[in-house]
Amino acid sequence: MASIHEYKRFENGIVQKTKKAASFAFRGVGRVLGAVGRFLTRRYTVVFVPHSEKKVYNFHVTVLSIVCFFLVLSGILGAFFWYGSSYNYASSALAGRDAHIRYLQASLDQIREETNLLIRGAREFEDALAGTFSILGSDLSSRPSRGDLDSFFDVREMPEGISREIDDIRRLSAHLAAAAEPIAEVGAALHSHSEILADIPSIWPVQGGLGHISMFFGQNINPFTGQYYIHRGIDISTFRSGDPVVATANGQIVAINYNHDFGNYIIIRHRHGYYTRFAHLLSTRVRLGQRVQQGDVIGHIGNTGLSTGPHLHYEVHIGSDVVDPFHYIHLRSSIARQRR
Repeated sequence: MASIHEYKRFENGIVQKTKKAASFAFRGVGRVLGAVGRFLTRRYTVVFVPHSEKKVYNFHVTVLSIVCFFLVLSGILGAFFWYGSSYNYASSALAGRDAHIRYLQASLDQIREETNLLIRGAREFEDALAGTFSILGSDLSSRPSRGDLDSFFDVREMPEGISREIDDIRRLSAHLAAAAEPIAEVGAALHSHSEILADIPSIWPVQGGLGHISMFFGQNINPFTGQYYIHRGIDISTFRSGDPVVATANGQIVAINYNHDFGNYIIIRHRHGYYTRFAHLLSTRVRLGQRVQQGDVIGHIGNTGLSTGPHLHYEVHIGSDVVDPFHYIHLRSSIARQRR
């Protein structure tokens, strides 16, 4: 029982001390608030005394009103500086955007200029393509897939939301896409022509285009007898021995021989019934039965056989007939000039 009474007394003591502490704290807070209230409500008189005999003005203010006045003034000044800094930032941002807009405008002008150049180039391309087709015997204007560049200069309503430049570029892209098929056909035709020309004796028989024709095909004076005779080929001279002689078309070596008239000579059989003979050679660089390509070196210019000096005697045969090689030796280059 004694322990219970002691516990009760201890509990009551704690409660009393808590009450006293709370009461002391409240009284302290009350005194502080009262002191602050008395300070804020303290009145002051502001007197304006003129330098004349006019009425003296008195203003009664409290500390609270002064504090409120300075708070309001601080808020106004703070707002003024904040809006000022915001205005400066917005002005600098607008200036940057103006510079960016001017840059974009300059870029757009350049795009317009480049688009005009591209359209002019496309016109030239179309003219060149039409010329190429005319050489190949085809009419480009009759093709349904052909793009119409004249529409680039028509005045018509633009699609909504699309600038004139973008619309021009889109139509030009469509035109170039439509031109892909005829260009492929041109390539196939040129490839076919190239293959045909490779099987026909159509190039100069001395490598690098060296030399000149010293005696043409047909009726000439024989340098040994002084009598007229039929020269069955052309003579090409470079004024020296050893210059490379090339095959003038794809073919197969069917003869490598020597006789009194032609000296060292080579005969090549080509497609379509063509044969070529290369005579008076210093040496040969092929073997019998070998297949050669147009432009391959087959020997070198010499002075063997019945010859007055270093030169190449060159003949072209079609079956059993002898034809003038002059009509063939520039065939490829003349066709290339026509294509241009």
